[in-house]
Amino acid sequence: MGDEAGSIKQPTILIVDDSPENIALISSLLKSSFRIRVATDGQTALRLVSAAALPDLVLLDVEMPGLDGYEVCRRLKGDPRTSEVPVIFLTARSDVDDEKTGFELGAVDYITKPISPAIVSARIRTQLQLKASRDFLRSKSEFLEQEVQRRTREISVIQDAAMVAMGSLAETRDNETGNHIRRTQHYLRRLAMKLREHPRFAAQLPPEEIGLLYKSAPLHDIGKVGIPDHILLKPGKLTPEEFEVMKTHTTLGRNAIIAAEDLLDSPTSFLQYAREIAWTHHERWDGSGYPRGLRGEEIPLCGRLMAVVDVYDALISRRVYKPAMPHDEALAMIREQAGRHFDSDMVDAFAEIAPSLVEISRRFTEAA
Repeated sequence: MGDEAGSIKQPTILIVDDSPENIALISSLLKSSFRIRVATDGQTALRLVSAAALPDLVLLDVEMPGLDGYEVCRRLKGDPRTSEVPVIFLTARSDVDDEKTGFELGAVDYITKPISPAIVSARIRTQLQLKASRDFLRSKSEFLEQEVQRRTREISVIQDAAMVAMGSLAETRDNETGNHIRRTQHYLRRLAMKLREHPRFAAQLPPEEIGLLYKSAPLHDIGKVGIPDHILLKPGKLTPEEFEVMKTHTTLGRNAIIAAEDLLDSPTSFLQYAREIAWTHHERWDGSGYPRGLRGEEIPLCGRLMAVVDVYDALISRRVYKPAMPHDEALAMIREQAGRHFDSDMVDAFAEIAPSLVEISRRFTEAA
């Protein structure tokens, strides 16, 4: 049992030579230390490496009928599966140009016949040690890459969970908002994807940016946790004084996110869009919004996107102070505000994705 286990661990050498005498000589030299496979022509050698486990090293003659050794080496090195298998030419050709050709094709060594058993054995062991080192480093690199990908996925999931959890804090303060953050999150992503088709927005909305916008959207109303209940939960219209307090939720949200960013050792964080959305989603295209009265493209793209989807969802949602508005009426009202409250191009895109909006709202319908 011990001998069998040991033989399994022995490196495998593929000997490719059209001379039975050469195969017998080399096999007798190596069989005590290596597992031996043989092929007497190039086509057979290629079939062997494609149909079975890869050899650890190939000893390859140059002059053979059919495919010569150079062509066999070229094909081995051109196949991703076999490109890393070391090839040593073992040939009677001793011309410098022949040796140069062998190395240019990717061979790791070039041994001329008649061979010295000690030299052949030493060079094979050297190449196998180098291969083992390369394989170890490649395996280590692949493991580290997989580990980085795993950790990155974990961080992304944690970020997503943190965003939704923080956004849900605002929902707990206002039991009428229900699935508002989930609907607006999906509306925003769908609208951003549509705007990628528009030359004005295409460069600003690569897939990774849309992903960050989607993750950040749940925090747009996080500042409402700082609004007193008698204002936030008031069933009727707010007084001018109360509305001024309500408007501060934009700045409160921005400041809360900045405080979170300060804990991160990064000049720009995954919270950047969340901060901008929280601060600017009540700005208006004509400059009549709050908190800073920004106008037109002074308003960050993410704030303009959120403005459209936030108002739409508020219109179609039932509140204690109003009934839910039908989709068509809400969309008509959005279109009326193009160029005033909203970026006109965004409104056009929003109207084009109307069926998606209805499907999203149905998927995340709030309980009556």
